Amino acid sequence: MVGIVMRLDVFTLFPEMFNGPFDASIIRRACESGRVVINVHNIRDYATDRHKMTDDTPYGGGGGMVMKPEPIWNAVEAVLGADPPRGSQAPPIILLTPQGRLFTQAVARALTTHEQLLLICGRYEGVDERVRQHLVTDEISIGDYVLTGGEIPAMVIVDAIVRLMPGVLGDPGATTDDSHASGLLEYPHYTRPAVYRGHPVPQVLLSGHHAEVDRWRRREALRRTRRRRPDLLDRADLSQADRELLRQLENEDE
Repeated sequence: MVGIVMRLDVFTLFPEMFNGPFDASIIRRACESGRVVINVHNIRDYATDRHKMTDDTPYGGGGGMVMKPEPIWNAVEAVLGADPPRGSQAPPIILLTPQGRLFTQAVARALTTHEQLLLICGRYEGVDERVRQHLVTDEISIGDYVLTGGEIPAMVIVDAIVRLMPGVLGDPGATTDDSHASGLLEYPHYTRPAVYRGHPVPQVLLSGHHAEVDRWRRREALRRTRRRRPDLLDRADLSQADRELLRQLENEDE
């Protein structure tokens, strides 16, 4: 057993949604090893009225319901205390909302530098604005679309973060080749058999020449990114050799 590397606290109205994703595969192994501790808190448990109400109609009218501030605040304070840490020692309190900043691989990597993260799953029309203004310290969206609630985004963020934690993946270098890890899409992968239904594996991968394999993989990563996500090339950290490979790819398409 190793020391705890990160604690993740998830606040939700539907804790049962997390049973499958957090009880399998890499996340389960990370928890069993002690590298990560995940606590899922039912916001309803922190409602103060006898009906355990967590939402109400919006002031000013309109359709839908709004999550009340008291149960969310109470749940967070039950974890952090009534006087939570401030400044650089304070764990991020993140609201999952379509209005948040876009979640990327770079954001995931930055979040792994914290010992604790708190993730609040919004629902219905959203949360009372006072939660956004005076409780949370960050807002994150996983894309420009609307989901029923913040539970699936929370799962996405936890998965992306946990796999970056030291020792979680068997291969220490596995995360460096992932799509978006270096700003590019990942190169193609092949495995046995060498020929399947008449379709062969590229010969360079069978050559045993590691330098040529590395060059081929980089070239194909650039090719795939250029074709599928050319916008990523504007932000990628490209070497002079990469730029030369891109020029060659452009000449091939002419």
